[in-house]
Amino acid sequence: MKSQNPESSKIVGQTAATGFQVGVRRTMPITPEQAWAFLTSSEGAKLWLGDVANLTFSEGETFTSSDGISGQFRVVKPFRQFRLKWSMKDWEKPSTLQIRLISDKPDRTTISFHQENLDHMNTREQMKLHWEEVLNEIRQNVSMMERE
Repeated sequence: MKSQNPESSKIVGQTAATGFQVGVRRTMPITPEQAWAFLTSSEGAKLWLGDVANLTFSEGETFTSSDGISGQFRVVKPFRQFRLKWSMKDWEKPSTLQIRLISDKPDRTTISFHQENLDHMNTREQMKLHWEEVLNEIRQNVSMMERE
């Protein structure tokens, strides 16, 4: 997949210095506090970190899930942002994952996953599909919360 500029040989999602990147976001009918509460719940964390016991979501904390996802939290800003090193078990080097909660209305929050330092365009595509699925799962959970 080439970019729109025929002069450029740059591939979509490729950066000059940090390999490949991908971003996926969805707006949900919830507050940033509700989004944060879900992302940090055991059910929510399982979607983006895998099954990890006893997380405190604090800066410097490391984790390894039973699924082989590992990493370290670098920035934790409650109700706003996570920035962490994030890696699957067969990766040679970790990526950087940012999750942002963006809201300009009290009852709507955009949940944004942005991942960089990916090693290949195929990894980028794999992660794009992964984060879209995570956001679909979050949306389903949010819909169930609304009905309760």
